[in-house]
Amino acid sequence: MPTLAELLTDVAGDLYGLEPAAFVPARDARAAALRDDGEDAAADRVKRLRKPSTAAWVVNHLARAEAEQVEQVVELGAAFREAQDDLDGKRLRELTRQRRQLVAAVAARARSLAVEAGATVSDAVLTQVESTLTAAMIDPDAGRAVRSGLLVGPLQATGIGRADVASAVAVPDALGIAPVDDDDAPSRHLHAVPDLPGGRGGRRRASSRKGDDAAAEEEARQAARREAEQALADAEDDVAAAREAGSTAAAEVGRIEGVARRTDAERDAVRRRLTELEEEAAAVEAELRGAVVARQRAERTLADATRRRDEAAARLAEVAPAPPR
Repeated sequence: MPTLAELLTDVAGDLYGLEPAAFVPARDARAAALRDDGEDAAADRVKRLRKPSTAAWVVNHLARAEAEQVEQVVELGAAFREAQDDLDGKRLRELTRQRRQLVAAVAARARSLAVEAGATVSDAVLTQVESTLTAAMIDPDAGRAVRSGLLVGPLQATGIGRADVASAVAVPDALGIAPVDDDDAPSRHLHAVPDLPGGRGGRRRASSRKGDDAAAEEEARQAARREAEQALADAEDDVAAAREAGSTAAAEVGRIEGVARRTDAERDAVRRRLTELEEEAAAVEAELRGAVVARQRAERTLADATRRRDEAAARLAEVAPAPPR
């Protein structure tokens, strides 16, 4: 029987291979099926999986379609970190140049694959894809996350400290990716509360029942809160996706309007040239008609001259003496 981590990884692998629009219905259906099978813990975790952003989906699609491209990125990152550890300046400069070229090439390939799959990838999304690939080179956790194809959002890494990868990947614990520690976050502790001395058993039992009721209510509130938080996260993802789609559509409208303006100008130029050609054709037709009339007149003149010549030759033959034999 698979462990919870294995089950989550398998389910997430299926879900994050889908197009973003199909993610939420498929996720909810898988969560419901797990709950029907009595896998409540897994159902809760699956229900909380977030829909990937467009940039995350593009990188996930790349990791599935052409894993060798991602491997090149991660391997070059390992060489880069080794050169940093060795303080090899010449090697670092060469690897930096290679890193920029490779990131640009792989990001362009990822964009091409996404477009072939029917997605629209704006320049802003492409920038996030490049940032994610760069993070995969700089940070080992980011490299594992990109390899997994389970990204929820884009990644960023500066090389100073650990990148916050756990919040951008679907099942960080299953991948062995720990969240970045927040030293300012207050720690939470649970304390056992002892019975008060001298309390009676009945009072303790009543208090226990009240405590159980309160715990059940608190658990229900927490479950409702988690569900509301997940719904809010999904809605925020949808809003972000809609804004991104709107921005992409607006850019596409601007591009098409530019094409339309150029097409209108070319059409007007063609119309003007067509008018000029029609005028030229009319003039040529007039000249042709005149030439045809002149040819016909010349043909008639030739015919008349030929006839007169033949008549004159006949008369000459009648009056001229026959040559001696």
